[in-house]
Amino acid sequence: MTTLLYDASFDGLFTAIFEVFEYRYKEVEIVNKERFHQENIFAEIHEVITQNDKAERVLNKLEQNIGQSGIHELLKVYLSEDPESEHLILSAVKQSIKHPDENILQNFADNDILKISKICKSVSRERHRMTAFVRFEKMQDGVFFAKIDPDFDVLPLIRKHFKDRYQDQKWMIYDLRRNYGILYDLENCDFFYPDKKLDLKQYQQKFHDDENNYQTLWQRYFTKTNIVERKNLKLHVQHVPKRYWKYLTEKQ
Repeated sequence: MTTLLYDASFDGLFTAIFEVFEYRYKEVEIVNKERFHQENIFAEIHEVITQNDKAERVLNKLEQNIGQSGIHELLKVYLSEDPESEHLILSAVKQSIKHPDENILQNFADNDILKISKICKSVSRERHRMTAFVRFEKMQDGVFFAKIDPDFDVLPLIRKHFKDRYQDQKWMIYDLRRNYGILYDLENCDFFYPDKKLDLKQYQQKFHDDENNYQTLWQRYFTKTNIVERKNLKLHVQHVPKRYWKYLTEKQ
């Protein structure tokens, strides 16, 4: 067994996949360096150096076989952070090369493809919920800030949605679990990677006065319009699961 260690990036993963074919590895596993723990001291370790040209060659071939939509599905698998994600993506690439004229991502008789489908559905649900439940809060510098803590790394999947929807104001979305975010400054919409994790106490101290007033008014409105006799908590939780309540002003 040969273990290929890569740098956890999408291009790094596809560089590793290229080298599986380049070096004709048969028994192989691809592992994120950050998650690697060597148990077999006799295992052969191959450290992958990310090379965009190699990654592009694999992606171009994939696009010919499964299209952009297929690549997008594999991106969801990568962003799922599932422990099997590298294996599943490598399996899909191998199958697409072996059967270039087939839509291999529809072959649910294959266990790996079935797992890919299930993961993609879960990631897509999380993406949809993030677009629905993200709440922006106005900061002292006028930037609208939102914090999220999704089960999957969906920031790259919601970037376009928020860029298209909020083009007339500066905003940031920050992933608490993964310590990175998106910043839109009216011109560019880029990822940012702070050195330290967000301090929630300091963060709340930087609220704009308007934000504190707005939150108070919104909570009062929500309380006043909530008809106790029609309360159906079971139905409410089906539509707004409890794990998303921490994003909602009206639930604070």
